[in-house]
Amino acid sequence: MIDIAALRADPASFEDAWNKRGLSVDVTALLALDEEVRHLKAESESLRNQVNVASREIGEVARSGGDVAAAKQRVREIGDRAKELARSCTEQEEVLTNQLLELPNPCLATVPAGADASANAVVATWGEPPRLDIVYKPHWDLATDLGILDLERGAKLSGSGFVVLRGDGPRLVRALLTFFLDHLTRQHGYTEVMVPHLVQPSVMRGTGQLPKFQAELYHCERDDLYLIPTAEVPVTNLHAGEILSEADLPRRYCAYTPCFRREAGAAGVGTRGMTRVHQFDKVEMVWLAHPDRTEQDLAALRGHAEEMLQALGLHYRVLDLCTGDTGFSAAHTYDLEVWSPGTGQWLEVSSCSTFTDFQARRAGIRYRPAGGGKPRLIHTLNGSGLAIPRCFISLLETYQQADGRVIIPEVLRPYMGGQESIGG
Repeated sequence: MIDIAALRADPASFEDAWNKRGLSVDVTALLALDEEVRHLKAESESLRNQVNVASREIGEVARSGGDVAAAKQRVREIGDRAKELARSCTEQEEVLTNQLLELPNPCLATVPAGADASANAVVATWGEPPRLDIVYKPHWDLATDLGILDLERGAKLSGSGFVVLRGDGPRLVRALLTFFLDHLTRQHGYTEVMVPHLVQPSVMRGTGQLPKFQAELYHCERDDLYLIPTAEVPVTNLHAGEILSEADLPRRYCAYTPCFRREAGAAGVGTRGMTRVHQFDKVEMVWLAHPDRTEQDLAALRGHAEEMLQALGLHYRVLDLCTGDTGFSAAHTYDLEVWSPGTGQWLEVSSCSTFTDFQARRAGIRYRPAGGGKPRLIHTLNGSGLAIPRCFISLLETYQQADGRVIIPEVLRPYMGGQESIGG
């Protein structure tokens, strides 16, 4: 959530930032509502003070034997008015909060301006597409031929957008997950956590999924719990409402969870096989960081994701997302996309983002400066490290051979009992 005090101080910069996101916000009306709330709050507090003063005066009149009936009536009238104003203040404050919850995070000044994905900038590439003298099969054909993917039974069990893996399919998934977690914990000191896959609405609000993306979430109404769309949600909220020590920053967590999302996009190549599904596995990286190091920490976070793609030998590129394509809560995002030789497409496997203090303000996560003083909001960052389905797709298609086998990258072989290939 944005800082309303910062909006009051510099409304033009917020309006400009939202315009660059393609959003028109009536900042004047928003500030007028804020002014009304502050006025109601000040007036109700003033009346409560008057009640306190008048009540003390009643005591003095009573002790002197005077008539207190009129004074008591005045106190009741002032008190009733104070309660009325307090109710109005609460109602208007709720309206203001709801409006603020719907507003996206302004992008950092370093983010390239642009209306949509066509303005995203390619800032790095690694590796080369495979060049075997074969026609590369798309993963849905390749994996089906290998007997490791069953699309029909996935649809039979749960409908479109769900898959069944078997044999070396789930074995490869487990190898990827374990490799990712081992790399992050052993090479970069992340703390691995295992978190619930169902969370309360307040946890969804903390990271910006609610109220904006209500329609895309799976909601268990009886318990008022939501299936998580990403581990970012519970992991970021681990320290909701807490004050951390500056010496403990950054806190770096990683977690494996399944992820659940209603959106499945339009029909066609982009949704065939495992490209876009309602349930998928992912390792997430989450940082609770010092606000003075946002861009440096984002570069480090992105670097950790790139290291794992390089270890797998997958050709990828890095996009610096423009203002019009940056996610609701993010202030700056880099997307990592792997090459899919079977479809001739780039597939996103990680979005590495800084959210500045946007999520921390919602979740109430602060730190106390080492030199003392008032607690400050931390900055949150996260990125997929990495998402399984599209890594699985790129790996199968990249390492397929003319005889139908798929070579297993060397870094994964220890996690698969030394197995060197699938099929054949």
